Amino acid sequence: MPSILNDKHFHDENAAYAFVEARVWPNGPVCPHCGGTERISKMGGTSTRIGAYKCYQCRKPFTVKVGTVFEASHVPLHLWLQAIFLMSSSKKGISSNQLHRTLGVTLKTAWFISHRIREAMRSGDLAPIGGQGGIVEIDETYTGVRESARNRKKRAGGSHKNVVLTLVDRKGSARSFHIGWADKRTILPIVRANLDNEARVVTDDSPIYHNLDREYEHAFVVHSKNQWGRGEIHTNTIEGYYSIFKRGMKGIYQHCSEKHLHRYLSEFDFRYSNRVALGVNDLARADRALKGISGKRLTYR
Repeated sequence: MPSILNDKHFHDENAAYAFVEARVWPNGPVCPHCGGTERISKMGGTSTRIGAYKCYQCRKPFTVKVGTVFEASHVPLHLWLQAIFLMSSSKKGISSNQLHRTLGVTLKTAWFISHRIREAMRSGDLAPIGGQGGIVEIDETYTGVRESARNRKKRAGGSHKNVVLTLVDRKGSARSFHIGWADKRTILPIVRANLDNEARVVTDDSPIYHNLDREYEHAFVVHSKNQWGRGEIHTNTIEGYYSIFKRGMKGIYQHCSEKHLHRYLSEFDFRYSNRVALGVNDLARADRALKGISGKRLTYR
């Protein structure tokens, strides 16, 4: 069986443009300047850029890269597609150093590519989870070191660490948030904003979640008494998510600054919400990441 990376769009620039165009413009070219779909023609000529079109409504040229995370990038599009596939198919992520060596680009370019792809992976889905009585597990964890705590002596507990709150719907999706503090005032508004009214909630015995009993069907396990599960009442699903997340952050990425943590969370959420257990293989996952490139341009600034 030939390697997936032998596919033409991973090596040929014309094929790469055609591959991206088919996903960004499924009904034909759309001018990113005026939104027009008529009177658009592909530009010819030996000196014309690959994939260049001209809109004869606003008289401006464009390519499929305009208005996406690829805009203004000098990296060949087929290398972008290789990077998207590698990040989408690597369960715990792939470091910028590894991308730098694999793609043959500079480390700075590899770092920027990876952050743009994480931005493409950000779903922005605001629909509540746990509908029709679905079970949602909620927990928080600690990772890295807060910027404000870097120059002071580390204390016991997690006061010097970044806090991550995650909601995992057992039917599939995960949503993670980088929050300031693990307290009721911070966590409960996020939980309410993301939970369906019919959701059934499972947490640990933290007092943070005690008030959820008034609004949702809520059960919890008492970890302090070595109670890990009672039938469907357990937090094993979210613990599994955190297991992958922490192994990725410690073993692959090793260091993540506080200001970029939300993008790494988007990456892990994306892969978890589009995993093989839900019928999404590596190719389909990369395809879904590619469809998220529009309207998410990032600059170094």
